[in-house]
Amino acid sequence: MLETGKNYTQEITVTAEDTALSYGSGNLEVFATPALVALIENTAVKCLEGLLETNTDTVGIEINVQHIKATAIGQKVGCKVTITDIDGRRIRFNAEAWDEKGKIGQATHDRFIICPEKFMSKLK
Repeated sequence: MLETGKNYTQEITVTAEDTALSYGSGNLEVFATPALVALIENTAVKCLEGLLETNTDTVGIEINVQHIKATAIGQKVGCKVTITDIDGRRIRFNAEAWDEKGKIGQATHDRFIICPEKFMSKLK
């Protein structure tokens, strides 16, 4: 059952594929902002597992992220999302991220419940 307060936490280890250099978002081998965004979205998706009606899914529609600190390859990064609002088919999350040295980012993230078949048919 979808309800505010539901949360999910996961942890990754930063690899070379997660860096700004790899993503093309910069020239340094540090955890990339696009990788942080992907981690937040993936954590939100996992938070919703088993809670949606059959034949539905969600798509990300908005994210407001602040990436405030660099993280080196090999460090662990944790991410926690919490459902803060449900408005019809829109689900809003607050997210926070940290590494082994402390907070590295935060975000609000909205996902929208869709019917995958109908959604994909609009692309044809």
